[in-house]
Amino acid sequence: MIEPLKKPRRAPGMVDVAALAGVSAQTVSRVLRGQTNVQDSTRDKVLAAVEQLGYRRNNAARALSSGRSRAFGIVQLQTGYYSRTAIISGVEAAAREAGYSLSAATSPSLDPAAIEEAMSVLADQGVEGIILALPLIHATRGIEELTRAIPTVSIDGSRTSATEVVAVDQTHAAQLATRHLLDLGHRSVWHVSGPPEWHDAASRSAGWRQTLESAGIVPPEELVGDWSPESGHRLGLELGRRPEVTAVFVSSDEMAFGVIRALHELGRSVPEDISVVSVDNIPLAEYCSPPLTTVAQPFEEMARVAVDHLLRHISDPATLTVDSIEPRLIVRASTSAPR
Repeated sequence: MIEPLKKPRRAPGMVDVAALAGVSAQTVSRVLRGQTNVQDSTRDKVLAAVEQLGYRRNNAARALSSGRSRAFGIVQLQTGYYSRTAIISGVEAAAREAGYSLSAATSPSLDPAAIEEAMSVLADQGVEGIILALPLIHATRGIEELTRAIPTVSIDGSRTSATEVVAVDQTHAAQLATRHLLDLGHRSVWHVSGPPEWHDAASRSAGWRQTLESAGIVPPEELVGDWSPESGHRLGLELGRRPEVTAVFVSSDEMAFGVIRALHELGRSVPEDISVVSVDNIPLAEYCSPPLTTVAQPFEEMARVAVDHLLRHISDPATLTVDSIEPRLIVRASTSAPR
């Protein structure tokens, strides 16, 4: 009988070498780069672990021992949503202008072990810095060590003790959207949120809730989507059947498209019956029917600032900063005063 093929084991990486040698990933990085500020006994343990595991760096990583790889890495989530694509494209353009190439590693999920493995792949390629373009909910010990060994910038508001952060103030984005609807005269605002494990979604939900409560309004039931137009459509059908709903804040443009489609199918007019505002300002928002009121996220600016932070972090690893970028409300035809 033919035995089923076994899944090939992942090749040993920098984190594995560090664990076997009983040192940090930062120390392994120093040894592999040929730096002199490492004790001989520690260097010997690292090299012995390298030999025992059969750890092999590729050509880009080997360049670090004699110079610089001139390469950045970016960790992205396996998704086709516009915001993720726009950020990665912006980082690649900014890195190229700075004289760097960009290597991408994709994590299939937000599981910290999967994110650690994606970071390890980039570390073993010898990148000089890493940009995390996904939310990091819980950092493993390996992730903490990798961010100490390699300058790392997060553009999703999540961080480790050694990570710089570049992010849009998502709480303020939600406040702008919710306040806009209240200022139009709506007595309450319903919310279609993104997945709660995403930092952006949680911050937007918090901003929506805070704005209502500060106005003396008890927040209605929060409806949770998954960033997809399909989830927006499903929840839009639910909202459209509730006569008390006159205004909805949706956590992303793509979900808002689904909400508006559902409302049209139910015979509810936007904005005459229900006003809709969202976040992102992707190119299609202006061509929605009606054109979508949304809070713009400056994806290109976020990418450029992230690369600037990474370059500064590489030259001065002791500097850690958080850079918050202000969002901007763009009013179009999907919002109006209630009837």
